[in-house]
Amino acid sequence: MNRLSFVSAALVLAVVGCSTAPSDKSAGSAKQAAAAPTTVAAISVASKKLQTTISLPAQLVPYEQVDIYPKVTGFVDAVSVDRGSRVQRGQLLVRLTAPELNSQRSQAEAAVRAAQSLLATAKAKLASDNGTYLHMVAAAKTPGVLAENDVAVANQAVSADQGQVDAAEQNISAARDALRSISQLESYLNITAPFAGVVTTRNLHPGALIGPASGQGGALPILQIVDDRRLRLVVPVPEAQVGDMKAGQVVSFTVPAYPGQIFKAPIQRISREVDDKSRTMPVELDVVNRDGKLSPGSFTTVSWPMERGYPTLFVSASAVTSDQQHTFVIRVRNNKTEWVTVQTGQTVNGEVEVFGDLSQGDQVVKAASDAIHSGDEVRVQTTATSSGK
Repeated sequence: MNRLSFVSAALVLAVVGCSTAPSDKSAGSAKQAAAAPTTVAAISVASKKLQTTISLPAQLVPYEQVDIYPKVTGFVDAVSVDRGSRVQRGQLLVRLTAPELNSQRSQAEAAVRAAQSLLATAKAKLASDNGTYLHMVAAAKTPGVLAENDVAVANQAVSADQGQVDAAEQNISAARDALRSISQLESYLNITAPFAGVVTTRNLHPGALIGPASGQGGALPILQIVDDRRLRLVVPVPEAQVGDMKAGQVVSFTVPAYPGQIFKAPIQRISREVDDKSRTMPVELDVVNRDGKLSPGSFTTVSWPMERGYPTLFVSASAVTSDQQHTFVIRVRNNKTEWVTVQTGQTVNGEVEVFGDLSQGDQVVKAASDAIHSGDEVRVQTTATSSGK
């Protein structure tokens, strides 16, 4: 090789060495960057008592409601009210006629008179036989006047007469009971209102033949009456949202008929039992409706108070995430991540109630994602607590 060729080769090697040196440095920097821990924002798990309101559907129903059926068979003679009529307790609603009851009353009255006549006859015979017996007892005191057997026979006759009197008195009592029964049946011909309210349904008119067989499971009722001045607001509270509730606690609700207007009523009756089909607990509120604005059967939206009597744990909603198998938060301990499976409860002001292997003050990733794997090394940037305080 001559001198010129050697110099050219040296220059080429120098150029190649200069061009490859920066690439090696870039690769090393990339490796160092990949090995650096990810910086994450973390928040503290907070503990506090849940106190919020949730919207629940509910329905207004009458405080009292009754279908009016007849107690005796008869013809409808008159109906003094109609749908929408307001009635008072004891007011006459329907009058029936039953001609056969007149015949039954006459028979019952005749039976009473016959029993009274038999009683009078039995008492007269008793008085006569008793007088004879007393005379015989007095005469028997003189020896030889009467035989003792005659006195005994007279005494037995008196006893028999007393039995006849007792039987006649019982017959009178039975006859009077039968007469009172007829009178009671006649009183059923006049149907009155059992309580004050409004007539919501009328199904029959004068001339219709009705009877007890047209009661429940039979024909339609004559009338239906509801008490619309006092209503029950029935709220089916979901099992998971029962929480702590107290009788007397005032609850707000709205109805579609009066948008923007808020009504209030106290909790009155708590069933304390979850329905096994709907998984809800029926709770009733008493609604005073003196002005008649609210209508039975209306649907309402209730602002239901949701409270717990004990503290629970809360984190920001962004700290909870899930994959196909778990709902979890990412706890950070010693700069290492750890997936903690949780169950979520109520959401209040951007915070979620969580239940799991967590403690107050635990640090969790604020913006959780399944891209952050359990066991990853991270650099923690602590922010405020989950309550934002």
